[in-house]
Amino acid sequence: MPTKIEKDDVTGQETTGHEWDGIKELNNPLPKWWLYILWATIIWSIGYYFWSSPIPGVEGFQEPARERLEQTMAAARAEQAVFLEKIAASQLEEIRDDPELLNFAMAGGGSSFADNCAPCHGQGGAGAPGFPTLADDAWIWGGTLDAIHETILHGVRNDDIQSRYSEMMAFGDGILDGAQIADVADYVLSLSGQSVDREAAARGEVLFEENCVACHAEGGVGDVTQGAPALNDQVWLYGGTKAEIEAQIAQPQHGVMPGWLERLDPETVKMLTVYVHTLGGGQ
Repeated sequence: MPTKIEKDDVTGQETTGHEWDGIKELNNPLPKWWLYILWATIIWSIGYYFWSSPIPGVEGFQEPARERLEQTMAAARAEQAVFLEKIAASQLEEIRDDPELLNFAMAGGGSSFADNCAPCHGQGGAGAPGFPTLADDAWIWGGTLDAIHETILHGVRNDDIQSRYSEMMAFGDGILDGAQIADVADYVLSLSGQSVDREAAARGEVLFEENCVACHAEGGVGDVTQGAPALNDQVWLYGGTKAEIEAQIAQPQHGVMPGWLERLDPETVKMLTVYVHTLGGGQ
């Protein structure tokens, strides 16, 4: 309840006139140095506002941030133009072998990869289930500069007439029965040195020769001209357990990649190619 203002017996400080349960509130003013700083920051903020913000009708006082950004970007594009012209005029091998162009391509390709490719292939090309890893030396459609460039340009299994295209038949649709598919899965696992039922793998080898060698080649080494993955390296796009391999044999999954021919300019596609080629060492 309010009381009269008086001095505190202990501190000698005046009270505010308020008291709760016998406790009196002291009237302690803020330190003067704190008040000086407060007023200084208020005055500074007002000045900074007028300095940093455009004033309508006052030409040249302070240009808008958007205009400053546009000027900065224009200057950056002008600096990059020289390198982009060299990228456009150079073959992929020339870009790779020129340290200056390679550094520029790695920066540009890495930025474009993060914007366009990482959502599927992961940062740094780490891959994900159903999306190939680009950071190893296992290439479904080939890992040369030209092969990678072609894949980026036209993609895989899309509407582009030049798209990479291959499709594994569904062996579970009356071609092989469940037991035969299990035998083939055992043989496929054996190709990469994994422990399997040897008798089942022997039966599966015969079936593999009859049905799979035409695409995956002898010993399951794969064929990049057909987009047939190698089966002897323990690199699995849709999983490497026996059950997952059986499922892929019976009813295979097929991924799709867009072509970037009409989405990115030719120079960016070249830089992307060089960048991806370096992720897994290329071929």
